[in-house]
Amino acid sequence: MPEFDLFSEAGAAEAGGPPVPLAVRMRPRTLAEIVGQDGILAPGKLLRRAIEADRLQSIILYGPPGSGKTSLAEVIARVTRRTFERTSGALSNVPELRGVLQRAALRRSRDSEETILFIDEIHRFNKAQQDVLLPYVEQGAVILIGATTHNPQFFINSPLVSRSLILELDPLPEEAVFALLERALTDDRGLAEWRVEADPDALRHLSRICEGDARRALNALEIAVRSTAPEPHGSIRLTRAVAEESIQRKAVVYDHDEDGHYDTISAFIKSVRGSDPHAAVYWLAKMLRAGEDPRFVARRLVILASEDIGNADPRGLNLAVSAMLAVERVGMPEARIILSQAATYLATAPKSNAAYRAVEDALSDVEEGRVLPVPRRLRNKQVRTAGERRDEGDRYVYPHDREGHFAVQEYVPTDARYYRPGREGYEDVIAGRMERWDEIRRRAAEGKRPRTRAAAPRKAPRKGGRGQADGQGDNQTNTRRS
Repeated sequence: MPEFDLFSEAGAAEAGGPPVPLAVRMRPRTLAEIVGQDGILAPGKLLRRAIEADRLQSIILYGPPGSGKTSLAEVIARVTRRTFERTSGALSNVPELRGVLQRAALRRSRDSEETILFIDEIHRFNKAQQDVLLPYVEQGAVILIGATTHNPQFFINSPLVSRSLILELDPLPEEAVFALLERALTDDRGLAEWRVEADPDALRHLSRICEGDARRALNALEIAVRSTAPEPHGSIRLTRAVAEESIQRKAVVYDHDEDGHYDTISAFIKSVRGSDPHAAVYWLAKMLRAGEDPRFVARRLVILASEDIGNADPRGLNLAVSAMLAVERVGMPEARIILSQAATYLATAPKSNAAYRAVEDALSDVEEGRVLPVPRRLRNKQVRTAGERRDEGDRYVYPHDREGHFAVQEYVPTDARYYRPGREGYEDVIAGRMERWDEIRRRAAEGKRPRTRAAAPRKAPRKGGRGQADGQGDNQTNTRRS
């Protein structure tokens, strides 16, 4: 049993050197020791086959913190027996990077020795630094393994991405983290000499609360063990209470202007669109707990109310706008209640994207050259040219003078149908109404005159008012009829 000392030399790289963190000491040495990444390393997967056949190409590993990007790079170098050079996008500059690359090129030409260049946080390299890598990667002077927590498609130059295999690592599942913690307690590189008796509930707590970050779980385990006094018989008892103290407040993985931000709001919106109020409230809670601006969430709900619900429940937009105004005036923490009400209402409302599709289809027609003139009867100012004879069909018919407040006349010279309401919620009523109007139009086209009602006597129009029934009053601008 080592002497109890939080800053003891257990696991130091060399005698007298600084202690090496448990997460570093427990890094896997073989492919078999890597857990939780079966999506890319299971037998038969592309990366596994490339490593075993020693047919590597440059790789960019993309995944959250603590998912094993650095460990995987080191294992690849060890298994393939290549020289391992390591640098960081946060620390390296162009001269240092050129020096590493030139040494690798010399090593390859002189000794036929291959080099793996591992660049942690490669997204921090600017364009000039990334461009320095290109010729060396292209010529095979180095095999690049870049690690990033950011989407490579947005943060790494396209030429470098096109020359690399992009592999996404997932957060480690709870069972994988639990296995790593158990291994650390019994492995000679880990905490075996401390003779730890850990309650399974304590390890479960660390596995669950670390959110798939193995480094965070191992660091918390080491703190818990090293800061707990041994029992009289010499072993250390690790309880749930000790584990909770070692990891303290749960940190929500959420970067406010990068992938975590956009991924979480995407999950939130898709949950509301998918009519799952439980999932919607969970993602809402995660965003609010991480400090997201509630006004941003409210604005997105307003957009969703029109895009994904629309006329299936017209009250949805009213509620979303009211929630946005209320959030602006009330603020946190009470704004969470308002957002929860809006999110759950919209999630359980009938859905339709017909209004969204209507304007998108119409915009597509306009952009593709289908720009149609405004029919004469609909123009704001109707100019009669010399010698022109105007047919009755050219006159604007005031719909309120017709039965059902509906007049058969052409409003746009095309038969395109943009708004196609569904049968959910209030859109079922709208669809039935449109079908009745279409039937009236069909009968009119067949020569069966639609029924009309007698127009009631009207007073002379006021200035700027509705104008004459034959449309001549449309010469007034900004009238009710225009």
